[in-house]
Amino acid sequence: MSNDYDQIAAIEKAIKEKYGDDAIANPKSNWNEEKEKEYLEQMRLLYDRNNKREQYTEKVDVNGIKISKKLLNRESLKNCPVCGAFPKSVKDDVSLIKFECCSKCYIQYVEGREERWLKGWRPNNGNSL
Repeated sequence: MSNDYDQIAAIEKAIKEKYGDDAIANPKSNWNEEKEKEYLEQMRLLYDRNNKREQYTEKVDVNGIKISKKLLNRESLKNCPVCGAFPKSVKDDVSLIKFECCSKCYIQYVEGREERWLKGWRPNNGNSL
């Protein structure tokens, strides 16, 4: 048994000579409550950053296609209420915001008849042109 202790002491001495006193020091010897609080705060920040990163890398199913949430914003997730098409261009996004329809429906139903459209007329109401 004492032979084991001698071997441990020899290994410890070799490590101390090669790497210094800090390599064989007990980690608790330099630890205090202030360092513990600092460590816990750093860990909380790390977990918060990781959670935010995971939210952006989450995938959303859009018409059978998995798309990263980072690439989408809530505005662009709207479908055209008239034809149900998914917005594909900036024109579609602008038309959806201004007239609540895609650019194709804007050209077909709204262009030149904006006043009627803004009063509430929609092609799905059964009204004809």
